[in-house]
Amino acid sequence: MASPTVADYLLSRLRDWNVEHVFAYPGDGINGLLGAFGRADNQPQFVQSRHEEMSAFEAVGYAKFSGNVGVCAATSGPGAIHLLNGLYDAKLDHVPVVAIVGQTNRSAMGGSYQQEVDLLSLFKDVASDYVQMVTVPEQLPNVLDRAIRTALTRRAPTALIIPNDVQELEYTPPGHAFKMVPSSLGIDWPSTVPDDAAVRRAADLLNTGTKVAVLVGQGARGARDEVEQVADLLGAGVAKALLGKDALSDELPYVTGSIGLLGTRPSYEMMNDCDTLLTIGSSFPYTQFMPPLDQARAVQIDIDGTMIGMRYPYEVNLVGDATTTLQALIPLLNRKDDRTWQETITKNVHRWWQTMHAEAHVEVPEGQVNPMRLFSEVSPLLPDDAIVVADSGSAANWYARQLKFRGDIRGSLSGTLATMGPGVPYGIGAKFAHPNRPVIVFEGDGAMQMNGLAELLTINRYWPEWSDPRLVIAVLHNNDLNQVTWELRAMGGSPKFVESQALPEVSYAGFAESIGLNAVTVTDPDQLETAWRDALRADRPTVLDVHTDPNIPPIPPARHVRADEGRRRSPPEG
Repeated sequence: MASPTVADYLLSRLRDWNVEHVFAYPGDGINGLLGAFGRADNQPQFVQSRHEEMSAFEAVGYAKFSGNVGVCAATSGPGAIHLLNGLYDAKLDHVPVVAIVGQTNRSAMGGSYQQEVDLLSLFKDVASDYVQMVTVPEQLPNVLDRAIRTALTRRAPTALIIPNDVQELEYTPPGHAFKMVPSSLGIDWPSTVPDDAAVRRAADLLNTGTKVAVLVGQGARGARDEVEQVADLLGAGVAKALLGKDALSDELPYVTGSIGLLGTRPSYEMMNDCDTLLTIGSSFPYTQFMPPLDQARAVQIDIDGTMIGMRYPYEVNLVGDATTTLQALIPLLNRKDDRTWQETITKNVHRWWQTMHAEAHVEVPEGQVNPMRLFSEVSPLLPDDAIVVADSGSAANWYARQLKFRGDIRGSLSGTLATMGPGVPYGIGAKFAHPNRPVIVFEGDGAMQMNGLAELLTINRYWPEWSDPRLVIAVLHNNDLNQVTWELRAMGGSPKFVESQALPEVSYAGFAESIGLNAVTVTDPDQLETAWRDALRADRPTVLDVHTDPNIPPIPPARHVRADEGRRRSPPEG
């Protein structure tokens, strides 16, 4: 039996880390790795995308919805370059991803060889937390283990660069010798206990507030019960940053929904009127949608000390896990007897959802569908264990405003990078993370033409492996790059520039049907409920090709305010 190669050992080590999938695209720069996959009976599973950027997005989606590290791989040169956008998405949304990248043989490096790129320099920014090249077999376990631990610890992308000839060398472990670096598996996380004195200061501040607003992000996702207790004790309302949309149920009457330019009027009004702010697990960047700087006293809780104290002049900055910190804080909070503030928020929220329902049912020209209705119709139909993904663009706006999350519904999008095209690969990553859960993707037709159509081929290849075959992709078919069109109109005061905004006509349902997927074309709003119900009980993935009206504005008009009276944009209409 042949001795294991470096690539053989790499896959063995990934298995030891419980890595089950590697999202990748082949190329001769990783031929040694591809050979190892064959010898390992495809364990971990090599999931082939149609493009390396999609591999990275799939790894990001997998990591977001599984809580585990996502792993992607690509060849040298162009393959490595194609990974960058997805890895930047991971970096900006704080997602653990490890990229394994090939390189030309060591003997050719520095010789301007074909597909030779200075990969250490290329990945220096996107994988700034950890990027290393493996040049000898004994180096591998330490570099791989550190890449995985660093990705998990710092919630960031990391990268391993392995020249092709090194992949094929016989593996020899590091020895008990000078300048050898042995390594080990696993990581056990501590319970991060907040500082007692700081918790007391935070409680004192929150207890003095009469109009308390809470802002939660993705870091609060595991602290749902504790956030509800805090909101009840303080008589507070709770707004959600976009990446924290699934942190708290929208069925709670005091949850105001999303915040920001894509946010709700109740969130805007609450932040505008509050006298106290508690931010939990969020680095929401838009200060203008937070309380005026001289209005509210504030406390922030975040597990990452590098992200604490940002965006707002917080008086108390608590570094700690959201659940543990809130558990320490709750016994020190006084229950507020006056519920007037929370009752006002509840009334505003109720009115908001009535308005959203009415706006979703505004009539549009015959043969088209109000895009808001596409979302509002499915909202009550969502299974309690659904995973929902939105692509960037107008789909993100309606995702933020029209969908009510409840139960164990999970959701995400490209939050900080806001890149086009991750919707469908996110959905694929989600299905590999949870093959027993239904996944719904909302996709603009621009993003569908950019990335989604090709990845339908990936879906068609792998869906028979999923125990629950339901993956629904709803395409907002309006032949317009709608978000940018409306940004030109609303923010720049410019008319639509047709040459840049118009998209070529294509039947998304026809393409899906041609490769064997379920597909429905929707041109009548009264078809929506039936289409959604059929898609959510279909025996295979479904594309809903929904012809939507491009003239429904997804963003509010910008209004200019005097510098001394306004610190933010006007609230969303409705």
